[in-house]
Amino acid sequence: MQFVFRRKIPMDMLYNSDTYSVMHLQVDDALVPVRPDVPALARHGFEIVDKRSGKEIYLEGSWAEQFQAHLRAWQENAPTQEEVEDTLAGYAELAQNPVVVH
Repeated sequence: MQFVFRRKIPMDMLYNSDTYSVMHLQVDDALVPVRPDVPALARHGFEIVDKRSGKEIYLEGSWAEQFQAHLRAWQENAPTQEEVEDTLAGYAELAQNPVVVH
């Protein structure tokens, strides 16, 4: 079964290093599947890819809110790359999904 959506999901690269990449994904509220009988999932959140392990994690809901708090703090305090990578390593420990195409 193939699903076709009317709009694309905007993705913003927030961070990219040799070790990690972080994308912010925002689903357009007007995103509607072409088939009205199939519900569309709103998946606002953050994808963190651990390039060393080849795994990724998608943060949504309360996890995304917690990560957003880190982003706000980073905007105010200008962390070092080591501080950012230490925080990302904590999330990456939870990653279970292998990156197939990215």
